Amino acid sequence: MAVAMASGSFGAVFFPGKNFASPSTASGCFIKGFFGCSAGRLYVIRREKLSTVMATFIPQASMATAVEEGNDRETEEIPTPRVVIDQDSDPNATVVEITFGDRLGALLDTMNALKNLGLNVVKANVFLDSSGKHNTFAITNAYTGRKVEDPELLESIRLTIINNLLQYHPESSAQLAMGATFGVTPPKQQIDVDIATHISIVDDGPDRSLLYVETADRPGLLVDLVKVITDINISVESGEFDTEGLLAKAKFHVSYRGKALIKPLQQVIANSLRYFLRRPTTEEASF
Repeated sequence: MAVAMASGSFGAVFFPGKNFASPSTASGCFIKGFFGCSAGRLYVIRREKLSTVMATFIPQASMATAVEEGNDRETEEIPTPRVVIDQDSDPNATVVEITFGDRLGALLDTMNALKNLGLNVVKANVFLDSSGKHNTFAITNAYTGRKVEDPELLESIRLTIINNLLQYHPESSAQLAMGATFGVTPPKQQIDVDIATHISIVDDGPDRSLLYVETADRPGLLVDLVKVITDINISVESGEFDTEGLLAKAKFHVSYRGKALIKPLQQVIANSLRYFLRRPTTEEASF
């Protein structure tokens, strides 16, 4: 089944005192509900609405506590922040997992910020393992009662969580790629995109393939990856997006006309993604 393409433009995402723009994109209808469609068009949050909800944040009453905790632990090694958006684990909800060693509290500010995006937190859970405290939320779209199916809203969820990490745990700034722009301390190391980018595709049965992408993180990356994939008529069925420190790791279930990708098509999509993600080679001085 071919993908029906429809053009659209994503709006601007605003943080208090800071802003950046999500790129324009063309998107289409997908098969199994990673992103939803109606009358051949992708669900897209209106520009005005997204700007409003992203600008609404909980007062930073807990900032002092976060800073005090950071001062108490300034001699300790800062753990790597991790944010996972999982579309596979629960058929009825989007599962979000946040890990930052043992430094995360109840995350009430984050839960409230997600509600301000028009989302319902239907279930929350905390568990511990050797990597730290894992906070998981099952969230649904408040308007549909179903899992989040809009790529721009999924990216807004990710950026909202990262923004809260930067606000309430400023020590995470040096560990996150977006700390260079929105945090108090930029990362000490810069990732070479050419070296950091890894792409692989394997069959996952006769009807779909698994696409793995690992690259340097940046705002709008999830939306951009989906655009590149759908621009060559590949259907995205579901997936997982993992922000781990300075890196982003994505896993997408993809298909072409209801079948797994054949080898030549796998090479096309891998080359397209590498071309898009590679480090710019033209210097500004040349213009």
